[in-house]
Amino acid sequence: MQIKPSATIRQNYNEVAALCRSTGEPVYLTKNGEGDLVVMDIGAFERRFKELKLAEELFNIRVARENGARGYTIEEAEKHLLDTIESVKGGVNVG
Repeated sequence: MQIKPSATIRQNYNEVAALCRSTGEPVYLTKNGEGDLVVMDIGAFERRFKELKLAEELFNIRVARENGARGYTIEEAEKHLLDTIESVKGGVNVG
């Protein structure tokens, strides 16, 4: 974890940006000794955001299953996928 005073980003933007890119980790900026902002490389942010969205989706699926939502066997899922592929090949809408 990198911690820098907020003045660092004003004075050395390129250095902070290079640090974010090279480590893939966020840089924590402080103001008057207290945490103020976090900056990170856009690629790292997008990866973390996608991971968070996936974790949220998996959590929601788990909660739904615990609340009685129907699950599918591997065989049922495979049949549905194959039927969908066949209907697309044949130009038939799947309903």
